[in-house]
Amino acid sequence: MATATNRKRDAKNGTQFASFDLDPRVLAELAALGYEEPTPVQREAIPPLLAGRDLLGQAATGTGKTAAFALPLLQRLTPDAPARERTVALILVPTRELAMQVAEAVHRYGRALGVQVLPIYGGASMETQLRALKRGVDVVVATPGRALDHIRRKTLRLQNVRVLVLDEADEMLDMGFAEDLEAIIAATPAERQTALFSATLPPRISAIAAAHLRDPVHVRIDREMVPAGNAPKVRQVAYIVSRAHKKATLGRILDIESPVATIVFCRTRTEVDELTEMLNGRGVRAEALHGGLSQDQRDRVMKRFRAHTTDLLIATDVAARGLDVPHVSHVINYDVPSAAEAYVHRIGRTGRARREGVAITLAEPRERGLLRNIERLTTQRIEIATVPTVADLRAHRLEQTRDELRATILAGDLDAYRAVAESLMAEFDPLDVAAAALKLGGGRDGVVAEEEIPIVATRETGRGARPTREAGPGARGSRRRKDRPGSGALARLYIGAGRKAKVRAADVVGAIANEAGIDAGAIGAVRITDRYSLVEVPEEIADDVIAALQATTIKGKRVQVRRDRDGG
Repeated sequence: MATATNRKRDAKNGTQFASFDLDPRVLAELAALGYEEPTPVQREAIPPLLAGRDLLGQAATGTGKTAAFALPLLQRLTPDAPARERTVALILVPTRELAMQVAEAVHRYGRALGVQVLPIYGGASMETQLRALKRGVDVVVATPGRALDHIRRKTLRLQNVRVLVLDEADEMLDMGFAEDLEAIIAATPAERQTALFSATLPPRISAIAAAHLRDPVHVRIDREMVPAGNAPKVRQVAYIVSRAHKKATLGRILDIESPVATIVFCRTRTEVDELTEMLNGRGVRAEALHGGLSQDQRDRVMKRFRAHTTDLLIATDVAARGLDVPHVSHVINYDVPSAAEAYVHRIGRTGRARREGVAITLAEPRERGLLRNIERLTTQRIEIATVPTVADLRAHRLEQTRDELRATILAGDLDAYRAVAESLMAEFDPLDVAAAALKLGGGRDGVVAEEEIPIVATRETGRGARPTREAGPGARGSRRRKDRPGSGALARLYIGAGRKAKVRAADVVGAIANEAGIDAGAIGAVRITDRYSLVEVPEEIADDVIAALQATTIKGKRVQVRRDRDGG
């Protein structure tokens, strides 16, 4: 228990984490990141984890559980150990997005300790991961499939692991990773410390806890509710779009919306840098704001944004803490925040000073559930809209040209151009001359080069909705949902490995969900034969799935993946 003196000291240092007896360098890093007060799950979980106890945590995403397990495991680092014996912590997560997110958080918290963190997931370069593992890493954050891949190759050695974390365990089971989890747990030392976090505790999770946790401390944290009406009164819109078309969609939306001042929120600093470069290449004045910048650099970026010399601010949540700019007209979530509270905080940066604000979210098909969570929390509806088409963009740009022409006419000072206009009108119909001017003015911006962005269906009945297909014969029960992407058309894919390669339906579903980044519920029927497997996926993402699977391995081997020649 922290004493009064400690509490005063903590308040002075800008953080109350010092009561946990963490490494002073970690405490300084937390203070620099703006962490002030532990969340409920951190208050409940950090002390027993520091004491070496196993822990069973029931906590939803967005409650602060990453710091709850990451901060204690930093105390276990052994930086002087030989490379092959250096890995002391393994964190298993269901998706590559979460792997990157957790790895970045662990790196951020332990930066002053020199912690080496490696995210391992399918779809990334195996050679890069092999080199990093050979050099030695302290913490591995992995999806189950790729972790098992490395274990079988003997490139991920777990004999010195002292901490095992199963994050979002219910999601991993839903994705078919139960057998993989058992195999990975069996490869870790029996005397390890284990922390299992899950949003729900169904019997399957309780069974894993009973089998692999020793006298665990049970922590249950309910999500903190935001009072109704606390979300800002702004126009809230979401576009359902595949990962491959996110950048193009962002550019299209910025063209259509023509915002005055915009903040684009991203999950990682890598995304921030990539988007900043892309948008500057399109002629937009964009600035990056993330934890990799010095304080002087941040101050200069904010000064330019406040002075309207920068159109867009591309930022991470951490870097944007405390940001207060009254003239922000638009907030764009490049990714759906995993915590509904983070969404409320993000969009609260627009619609200020009685101005009208706009909050736009780019959501992948598998993220619809997060949107529904946000709607429940805020009691406000998020409109699902279709991505503007090339025709929409052309019409918008022509409208802009019309407005510019009108303003030019009203401004006068056209004498220098009248002689050319009169000579053309003497030769052609005046309406044709005006139309040609519009064509010239609206055609210089490359509209013709724009490509259509595929429409992803939604369950909404409003604009942009398409009918969805009910689960038919051969669907796999709970894995098949009505809100699957697409218009109902299915493509059947051939995967050149089957029962003889020990491939199971769960391997196929898990690989597609994890590597292609789609909801497992969008995957159709799976058929496993001795030598090959067949799987149904929505037609509009079939090529993305093929590309993702060709870039990874199934059961440790690269396999042929293509459209089935005999099927739809």
